[in-house]
Amino acid sequence: MSSAENKSFYLTTPIYYVNDAPHIGHAYTTVAGDVLTRWHRQRGESVWFLTGTDEHGQKVMNTAAQNGVSPQDWCDRLVEAEWKPNWSHLNIANDDFIRTTEPRHMVRVQAFMQDLKDKGFIYSGKYEGPYCIGCEEFKLPGDLIEGSCRIHSRPVEMVSEENWFFKLSEFVPALIERYRSNPGACEPESARNEVLAFLEGGVSDLSISRSTFDWGIPVPWDTNQVIYVWFDALLNYATAVGLMDDPNSQGGKKFANTWPADVHLVGKDILRFHAVIWPAMLMAAGLDVPRKVFAHGWLLVGGEKMSKSKLTGIAPKDITDHFGVDAFRYYFLRAIPFGTDGSFSWEDMSARYTSELANDFGNLASRLTAMIEKYCGGVIPAVSDGAGLVEYLEKTVPAADAAICALDFQGGINAIMDFCKRVNGYVTEQEPWVLAKDPANKAALDAVLYNTAESIRALAVLLHSVMPATTEILWASLGADVTLGPIGEQTIAKVAEWGQLPAGSKVTKGAVLFPRLEEKAL
Repeated sequence: MSSAENKSFYLTTPIYYVNDAPHIGHAYTTVAGDVLTRWHRQRGESVWFLTGTDEHGQKVMNTAAQNGVSPQDWCDRLVEAEWKPNWSHLNIANDDFIRTTEPRHMVRVQAFMQDLKDKGFIYSGKYEGPYCIGCEEFKLPGDLIEGSCRIHSRPVEMVSEENWFFKLSEFVPALIERYRSNPGACEPESARNEVLAFLEGGVSDLSISRSTFDWGIPVPWDTNQVIYVWFDALLNYATAVGLMDDPNSQGGKKFANTWPADVHLVGKDILRFHAVIWPAMLMAAGLDVPRKVFAHGWLLVGGEKMSKSKLTGIAPKDITDHFGVDAFRYYFLRAIPFGTDGSFSWEDMSARYTSELANDFGNLASRLTAMIEKYCGGVIPAVSDGAGLVEYLEKTVPAADAAICALDFQGGINAIMDFCKRVNGYVTEQEPWVLAKDPANKAALDAVLYNTAESIRALAVLLHSVMPATTEILWASLGADVTLGPIGEQTIAKVAEWGQLPAGSKVTKGAVLFPRLEEKAL
């Protein structure tokens, strides 16, 4: 493990194929990574968040040809017109965006591959067998159904080539030992069991070059071949932070401060690459392996995995145009346990938007600001003791923190929203609109309004990683941006410290956070 005391929390998404524009399956992974890294930043940690695009391989080359452009032009166009704008639209706060056609990546990949050959882990051989272009993967008999790929439902190609091979089989015992002794290295449990079964079933050495096409990184000692796209792509996680650079250089220092990755987020269909091939490559190079590979489930449409090729891919803007970006971010992590498959439903999203966001959270904020404006001249009243809400909040914060850090986004959001429901119940019980009818109740009324405002202050911080834009608006309406500083700088450890909103802070009634949905279909 890295000895750097100030090592950043390093999280990666997969790098996505640029054969088409992103759909909500890609957005699901990326939003999850964004929420987790924002949360870790709010814990006061140094964070590095990487995403990017996988631009080599036969699939990209074929798609570019079908569109009458070069592979590089195709990649440039899609990255700039689709991928980067989508992540900006969804408020993704990544620190870096790696493209596998960038010189910084290609040079380091070649250096890494040369190093493995020099160490005796690469040899020449002949590959014959089935290959799925959609997966860019050599397939085993169990991966096929009547000659077609299980994932893409398309016939595979039979390939016969003289290739370079990586001695993957040498690392099987070490990988089995790793996952048996350290279950957290591959999660959820179903994913780890799948990996162990695969490893124990016998693993062959891996063909890591192709000679039948040229869209890829040249093998450094054999330029008639290009490096197998997955061998190239997996290295992005390390090349982006300075793999192979001199330890005294800027890149080398970045690598020492960042590597190993703390979490690789992947879809379950690419689990084997990340939990078998990738750590074996790193072991061969004498490098630390990632601390955790987490394989989430698929988003399903009509019972099938979301896919552009099957015309079931839904663009994020198809949903955000109707519900808004923050509701999109909230829904997918709230509705689907991370690690299991989940079906996207327009009706379910509408129902949750209305009940949880518009009614429970948005309406609470609207009522509070309206009452402070009406009953307190628009300023926060005197600090009050919390009336039982403090104890509830003190239980909520560690519960949410533990869940989210364990990638149980649903559990973390549920803990926070349970507190939101408790605050709503408190307001209903106390009936401040009734208290306001008698001037003798002024002190009691002020206490209820302060306790509610302070609870909303805590909710805004706790929900900031999930819904950053909405919580910033709410934060400003409480006057907290002036009195407490930016919401992103509020730490999780201090959320439950009661009485942070100072008396006299100016409250402003802003726009409705979650407007009522118009009745319209997808």
